[in-house]
Amino acid sequence: MKKMFIIIFILAIIFVGLLVYRKVGIRQNSINVEEISKIEEYIEKIYMWKEITNEALPTFDDINQADDIWIWEVTKKNLDEYELTYDDITSKAKEIFGGKFDKEFPRAGNSSFIYDEEIDKYIPSEINIDEKEDCFLLDTIKKISSGYEITIIEYVEDYSNKDTVIIRNLQDEELGRIANSDNESKAQEIVKQNKDRFTKKRIILKEEDNLIVEKVEEI
Repeated sequence: MKKMFIIIFILAIIFVGLLVYRKVGIRQNSINVEEISKIEEYIEKIYMWKEITNEALPTFDDINQADDIWIWEVTKKNLDEYELTYDDITSKAKEIFGGKFDKEFPRAGNSSFIYDEEIDKYIPSEINIDEKEDCFLLDTIKKISSGYEITIIEYVEDYSNKDTVIIRNLQDEELGRIANSDNESKAQEIVKQNKDRFTKKRIILKEEDNLIVEKVEEI
């Protein structure tokens, strides 16, 4: 009986590990499950919708060079409040992008946050999302002195067909289809099998109190 409990415990650990690795194309032995989970969670925070921000993840050498629309939409995505002060917005941006982030949110508001004079607060603008979901697959993760160097594969899950999900690259080429009932791993298998047909990006994440993005470049 004791042996049976040990076997069940080991299998449970393996199962949890596989769940965390679900978005990793190539596993790195030096990176543990907790690190992968943390990295994936952060990239999910900053990965947007192409129809709103032009690119789900733009390239930049410095966070202050990143596109304004993407910056403030990422900030909006990670806020829970509906009525916000100027400090609410700027402090959240600093939390996501780190101490070197010095872009100033416009006092008059912008397309992401509309200023309401009556309550002296900012209201997040509404967004309309299309039927194409911008996705990424973690490909490689490498530890560096300041944090991590990551490569991701970018792809699109197109839900415009009611019967199937079409897997596309960023050039809108169809690379495969899966059933609506299939889980995400099926889509990722198509991506892995056609890696050379998809856009790849290298991301440098710095480890401070939290992870922050320092640089993004297309490979």
